[in-house]
Amino acid sequence: MRFDRIPRCRAFALCLIGVVLALPCRSFAGAKSGDVCFPGAPGGAVPEPADLRSRNGELEVELAFRSFADSQGQTRYCYVDGAGNQSPTLRVKPGDRLTLKLRNELPASERVHNMAGHAGAKGEDCTGGPMTAASTNLHFHGLLIPPTCHQDDVLRTLVQPSASPFEYSFEIPQDQPPGLYWYHPHVHGFTKAQVLGGASGALIVEGIETVNHEASGLAERVLVIRDQELVNPDAAPVQTDSMPAPQVLRDAEGDILNTGTGTGKPAKDLSINFVPVAYPQYQPATITMKPAEKELWRVLNASAITYLDLQVLFKSRQQMLGVVALDGVPVNQNGNRDQPIVWKRHVLIPPGGRAEFAVIGPKQGVPASLVTRTVDSGPAGENDPTRPLATIVTSADAPPRSSRLPASPAILARAHATPLNQVAPARVRRLYFSEKARDPQNPNSPTVFFLTVEGKTPTAFDPNSTEPDITVKQGDVEDWIIENRSQELHDFHIHQSHFQLLEWNGVPVDEPYLRDTVNVAYWDGHSPVYPSVKLRMDFRDPNIVGTFVYHCHLLEHEDGGMMGTIRVEARDVNAQTAEKSTGNHASR
Repeated sequence: MRFDRIPRCRAFALCLIGVVLALPCRSFAGAKSGDVCFPGAPGGAVPEPADLRSRNGELEVELAFRSFADSQGQTRYCYVDGAGNQSPTLRVKPGDRLTLKLRNELPASERVHNMAGHAGAKGEDCTGGPMTAASTNLHFHGLLIPPTCHQDDVLRTLVQPSASPFEYSFEIPQDQPPGLYWYHPHVHGFTKAQVLGGASGALIVEGIETVNHEASGLAERVLVIRDQELVNPDAAPVQTDSMPAPQVLRDAEGDILNTGTGTGKPAKDLSINFVPVAYPQYQPATITMKPAEKELWRVLNASAITYLDLQVLFKSRQQMLGVVALDGVPVNQNGNRDQPIVWKRHVLIPPGGRAEFAVIGPKQGVPASLVTRTVDSGPAGENDPTRPLATIVTSADAPPRSSRLPASPAILARAHATPLNQVAPARVRRLYFSEKARDPQNPNSPTVFFLTVEGKTPTAFDPNSTEPDITVKQGDVEDWIIENRSQELHDFHIHQSHFQLLEWNGVPVDEPYLRDTVNVAYWDGHSPVYPSVKLRMDFRDPNIVGTFVYHCHLLEHEDGGMMGTIRVEARDVNAQTAEKSTGNHASR
C-alpha cells in the first residue's frame, strides 16, 4: 500500500545532504531589535512551539496578528499570544470548547495604505467586504466544525485592522479524530502572502494513544515546516558532481521552475519551527534526542507552495518511519483496525498536509539527518530540490521532551461511521484542474487557475458569487474523479471533511486511510488520458451543513482562482431516520 505516490524523481542528489558550502549568505530574514515576528538563528536548535492546553473542557486564547518588513524588504506575518509566544500549539480534547479572540494588529502605515474606502469595518459579524492585503481571518484546517460565522467561515469573515478582536468559539466534536491539525489565514487573493510570511500554527486534538496503541508512551515532537521567499535570490546555483548547475527559469509569477534534476535553486526557502534552512548553504537546524529513543514526530507542512518528501538518514542510509496518522486521522480508522502503523522509508507531505510518525533515534555518535527529497512537480511546477532540514544529534544528557503521551491510556470504545469504501456513493462527479495565461498573446502574462466541475465552463473563483458550484445533501457519500489537465502537480483539499483515495490514474488502490489533502499528478502534455484520482467524499456529518470551499492547496493557485464552493444542505428528519435504519450513517 502506498500513500506517498509522486512522479518518479529523476535524480536523488543526496550528495548535497550535510554539505555546508563556502558561499556568502545574508542573514535569514534580517531579524533585528523590535521585530514582532522572530525567526530562529541558522543552524540553531529546533525549539518546541509553546503549548496552550485546555483546562476543565475549555481553551481560551488571544492571538495578535502582526507583521513587519525584514531587512530584505519581505513582509513577515505571525500570531503572538498574550505571553509573547509565537504561533503556539493549541491542544484540545474532543468535547472541549475553543474560544479564540483574533486581533488584527497590522502596522498603521499598512492599514492606511490598504484600508482606503473601508472605514468602519466591524469585528462583530461576517458580512464580507473588500478583501485586501490588510484583511485576515482564520481557517481551522481539518476540523469537522460548522462553516459558519465565528466558527470556520472563510468566505465572509474578514477581520480588519480597525476592528475590535474577532471571537471564534466552537466545540471540538466528540468524534473528531485525535491528531494534528492547524490554523492559518484564508483571505482569497492574499492567503499565499500571509502563509508564506509565516502565519500558521499547529492544533492538536488529544487522545491519539487511546485509539492507536503504537503512539502510547511516546515523547512528542511538533515540527512545523514553512516556506518563504529566498533570502539569497541572487546567489548562483550550486555546481555538484562536476555537472553544471541547472539553468534557472521562472514562470509567469516569478517562481523558479522545476529543473527535473533534483538540484538547482529552489523556488522557496524552508524553515523548521522558524529556524531557517536557507539556500545556498542549507545550514541545517539541530534536533537533539536521547540515543535510540523512540519519539512521535507530528509534522505539519505549513508551506504555501512547497512539497516535502521527508526522510531520516543514519550515515546516509534511509531509516524506516512508522506512520500512525495522516491529516489528523489515525491510520487504523475507517475499518483499518488491524494496521495501527505503516512503515515507510520516506513520507510525502503536500502543502497543507500532516503526517505523524514514530522515529527511532540513532545511537550516540552516529551521524544522522532529516532531509526532504526532490519532488518532481512537473515542467510547469516549482523547483523543490533535495535539501537538508536538520542534523539529528544524540546525547544521553539531552533534556526530556516537554510532552509525552500516556504509556497505559484508557482505550476508548469509539463509535465510527461505516467505512467509506463500504458505502454506496449517491453519485459520481468529475472535476478537473486546468490553467491558462490571462493574456494568451503574452507569454509572461499571469496564469489563471481553474478547478472546474465537468460540463461547466472553466471560471476563476469569484468570492462575490452566492451560488455554489456543487450542492449535496447532508448524509450523502459521493465519488469524485479529479483530473489534472495541466503540466504541474496539484494538491486537492476540501474543508470540513475527509475522504478516501480509491483509485490512482484509474487503478484501484488499497489505501483505507482518511485524509483531507491529496496530490493529482501532472499531465505530460500529450497523453490522451489525463492523470486522475478517484475519491470517496464524506458528507454524512451533520456538523458540516453550510457552504464551504474546496481548492488546490498550493496557495498561489488558490489565490489565482483554483477554488470552488460546495453547499451541504440539511437533510429532513424522515430521511435521517431512514438512513439510521440502514447503518450507513455516521454513528457518533
